[in-house]
Amino acid sequence: MSLSTSRRLALLTSASLALLAGCGSSSDSADAKSAPARVAVVASTNVWGDIARRVGGDRVDVTSVISDPDQDPHSYEADPQNQLALSKAKVVVENGGGYDDFVDRMLKSGHNDSAEVVNAVEVSGKKAPKGGELNEHVWYDFPTVAKVADRISAALAEADPGDAAAFEKNAAAFKAKLAPLEAAEAQIKKAHGGEGVAITEPVPLYMTEASGLVNRTPAPFSEAIEEGDDVSPRVLQQSLALFSGKEVKVLVYNEQTSGPQTEKAEAAAKAAGIPVVPVTETLPKGKDYLGWMTGNVDALASVLAK
Repeated sequence: MSLSTSRRLALLTSASLALLAGCGSSSDSADAKSAPARVAVVASTNVWGDIARRVGGDRVDVTSVISDPDQDPHSYEADPQNQLALSKAKVVVENGGGYDDFVDRMLKSGHNDSAEVVNAVEVSGKKAPKGGELNEHVWYDFPTVAKVADRISAALAEADPGDAAAFEKNAAAFKAKLAPLEAAEAQIKKAHGGEGVAITEPVPLYMTEASGLVNRTPAPFSEAIEEGDDVSPRVLQQSLALFSGKEVKVLVYNEQTSGPQTEKAEAAAKAAGIPVVPVTETLPKGKDYLGWMTGNVDALASVLAK
């Protein structure tokens, strides 16, 4: 006996629904497989965070512990949110050299032994000069930044081998954009090599040295400012005399650690007609690394050309 029309329609409808459900399940599964989780990256500052983001592209989630220009990495204290991020990170980018020791403390307390850690100072290979201190502000040294980009690429590839080629390609593109910065420094050196510069802290020294400028600041002045100590009256007078005596062509001023003594240096420079180039330790709001450093080098070249 043949099935009724209504019965045949019911069976066809059930089969169609089952087929559609099966197709939907297969599609959802394929979508899930095609969108792997992004690599969790934590950087000590937004400087290294921006570079990690450029190398990782859309395959990473980056958390920068210090992103506020008013925060001082030397004295930063961890908060629970950043502690949690570090405990889950697959890749960690720290500056090293004593600049951001909080990262190692947080990794240890978070029991995260599996993260790939990129230490920029170690990657740089730089050492303290005999009888002196290491200048840990290596993000102002473009050859070091290129090396760190490669090391970040390798660390990301360890965490996500399937995207290794993309990380390597992104690192190469980023390094290509560092080349004009090094060329600009070379041009400054060609035009102004040997001229004197004053600083408030060692922050920009890699940039000024690559530009052929000679730091004439008394070491006790910049060291005291960096450590948050008072400058002795004698050293302060020696530093201010650089400007009245026209011994320097420019003052490079760290805006993030200004105080009464650095303000005196700034005022003395301006009174003597010596230009001031402000710099910072972390990315200014709305800037990326390449744009920030291009502005710094261009500002230095501009004031020296006057």
